[in-house]
Amino acid sequence: MSCKVMRVSKSAYYAWRKRPAIIISAQTLNLHRRAKRLFEVSRDSLGSRELGKKLRKEGFDVSRHRVINLMKRLGLVVKQRIAYKVTTKRKYSDAVADNLLNMNFNPPGPNQVWAGDVSYLKTGEGWLYLAIVMDLFGRRIVGWHTSKRMTTGLIEQAFLKAHRLRQPPKGLVFHSDRGSQYTSKRFRDLLKRLHCRASMGDVGACWDNAVVERFFGSLKHDWLFKVAQPTREHMTQDVAAYVKYYNLDRLHSSNGDQSPIEYEHSFRKVSGWS
Repeated sequence: MSCKVMRVSKSAYYAWRKRPAIIISAQTLNLHRRAKRLFEVSRDSLGSRELGKKLRKEGFDVSRHRVINLMKRLGLVVKQRIAYKVTTKRKYSDAVADNLLNMNFNPPGPNQVWAGDVSYLKTGEGWLYLAIVMDLFGRRIVGWHTSKRMTTGLIEQAFLKAHRLRQPPKGLVFHSDRGSQYTSKRFRDLLKRLHCRASMGDVGACWDNAVVERFFGSLKHDWLFKVAQPTREHMTQDVAAYVKYYNLDRLHSSNGDQSPIEYEHSFRKVSGWS
């Protein structure tokens, strides 16, 4: 009767009954659990390469091929990102600084070159604007601020938070695009007062600030877009959660597969930087 209901032959049923059960070792079970947990913590953003790095860092002996098969078996699927869009435009009456980086995003030490930009985030209450400051040495986010309006005050607050936290030496280079907030006299005066030098990318060339744009791409498509964002307050709290994850846990190939904070700690041990 059961075979008729399930529409399978008796021979197929008895063959299934004789088939040996798959036994999973405790080690394999632990691997599956950690892979699923790491994938969940990243909000389903870790691809096979990055998930493999995280697992090997925890002591699992896994090749990328095995991780690919593991992800298929566990149903761990990463969503693709959407292309970057320009958010700021320059006022042509404002001064523009020279491009001091020329796409060299790897300074030899911390607090030598920072980069910043603004991005827009959509909530149920309307737009929220986010300004960030990144130390390019280890890709660490050292300052950020959100506001309902995209103003010079927004980027000032992000920069001042970073400056108070890091207390950089004189001569720090701050790189940005040519948006009106960054070219404004008010922000240029702030940099001058804090003994910092401005650097700006070329018009319409988002790759001139590519590292910061990659951060925004990860923030939005690996994190924020995967949950509902009903209010600006909720969005701000979620940005804070991602910045913590990004600085502490997200591995970077440019850092030798270390998180930004791990990379700075490694540099501190070798150089005595404080």
